[in-house]
Amino acid sequence: MKASHYFVLIFALTSFCANAQFFLTQEERDSIYQHGKVNHDNMMKQLGITVLRPGPSGDPTAPNAANYDESIANPCPELPEVLVTNKGKKVKDADDWWDTRRPEIVEDFEREVYGRLPKNIPAVTWTVKVEDKEFVRRTPVVVKQLVGHVDNSSYPAINVDINAMLVVPANVQGPVPVLIMFGRPSFPAPAQPSQEDMETLNNSFKELMIKHDPKLKSIFDKYPAYSPITRLPGPNFWEPMPEGDLPSTEQLLNAGWGYVTLDPSSIQADNSAGLTHGIIGLVNKGQPRKPDDWGSLRAWAWGAARTLDYLETDPLVDATKVGIEGVSRYGKAALVTLAFEKRFAVGLIGSSGKGGATLHRRVFGEAVESLTGVGESHWMAGNYLKYGAAEASFGSKTGCDLPVDSHELIALCAPRPTFISYGIPEQGDALWLDQKGSYMATIAAGEVFTLLGAKDLGVSNDYLKEEMPPYNTDMLDGELAWRQHDGGHTDWPNMKHFIPWANEFLNYEKK
Repeated sequence: MKASHYFVLIFALTSFCANAQFFLTQEERDSIYQHGKVNHDNMMKQLGITVLRPGPSGDPTAPNAANYDESIANPCPELPEVLVTNKGKKVKDADDWWDTRRPEIVEDFEREVYGRLPKNIPAVTWTVKVEDKEFVRRTPVVVKQLVGHVDNSSYPAINVDINAMLVVPANVQGPVPVLIMFGRPSFPAPAQPSQEDMETLNNSFKELMIKHDPKLKSIFDKYPAYSPITRLPGPNFWEPMPEGDLPSTEQLLNAGWGYVTLDPSSIQADNSAGLTHGIIGLVNKGQPRKPDDWGSLRAWAWGAARTLDYLETDPLVDATKVGIEGVSRYGKAALVTLAFEKRFAVGLIGSSGKGGATLHRRVFGEAVESLTGVGESHWMAGNYLKYGAAEASFGSKTGCDLPVDSHELIALCAPRPTFISYGIPEQGDALWLDQKGSYMATIAAGEVFTLLGAKDLGVSNDYLKEEMPPYNTDMLDGELAWRQHDGGHTDWPNMKHFIPWANEFLNYEKK
């Protein structure tokens, strides 16, 4: 593939979700991998790494099959002490946490795991591209298509426009809480022209078609009642509600919430090839990352924070009650967002796995080595590669050498309401995600919530002895919440539990 074609391809990828790569040709996928490998090799060279351990295979018959044996899943069971400072001092109160311990944990995560925000990130200017009044089933809504243009005057070769869609119920006294959801934005139910306007459009359209091809006049004369442009079926207010849970977005609207769908790939591409493009590439002027530069997860979190900047200016939104949500890789991003961006009021963290709520030290399913290869290392800071190193100038390291772990990431969210959600392997939320490892981390984070006057899961903080409860068990009494639903790789079945739980802690009642 020619270099010019590659740049077009990377640009196109920033307009689609990660699944869009399945629609690429094999040549295009190979090109993305090879350019990603160039960036990956560059980082290995910077770090002095010569050999990385390969990540485990999801194939149980493979020689390097992922481990699912609990007896060997905890090679270093003692987690870093979340309430002991780097100097060995016990954290006694909230002041110790905010002034000393929390900044230490943030520093370790920024340096070794997710990367630092650059000091020179350009400003974002938001525009409401389209505003529409629609109906989502029976709920009238106001929809705003938002574009956040990042100032690229310092490096015009890279353009970044953040793509988001705000949907707010129009039958509720505002302002309303809003949940930012990582995903693909789209108008939920675009308003359509009236019958009179449709007739005007059809007349003009027929004239244009006949002018372009006069032979079409005889066809239109033959079918005088035919209209090339027809209305789509509108909402049927008498249609019975479907059985089961409504889509998460509809549940939010019915509860008096709004939502934003935020396209992560419009901020930063979900591949290693894109690290010299997107917001990371713009700040670096197209050059490779340094070891402690931010990865895609931190970039997506930054984009969510810039979206919150816009919401703070919109009178339809209660910006003090804005939450963050995501599933899978976007669950990782949602947890990173809530941890680092303190203005977010609440989080729903879905099936986030390694790099999210699951302990890095655990060797169960997805491993640290899964996140240090070409395919997923772009999520993390370059320094994270060190913990997958088999041979390097510094020797070798594993997840046990990390100075922090995911219980401390969850702790950074305290005391704000934090809902950790998983499904069950039988329905597709694979064991690969290590649900138990996330439960252990949630347990271990609890002492920070209680220190700050919030409630944890209501059990002891002994993460090695506390057993993960059966699925569909509610652990929703505190600001730190856990629920494993009986569905698959989604948080949809937990939305009906999340909304009333969040309403309670945000003190929100639909009006």
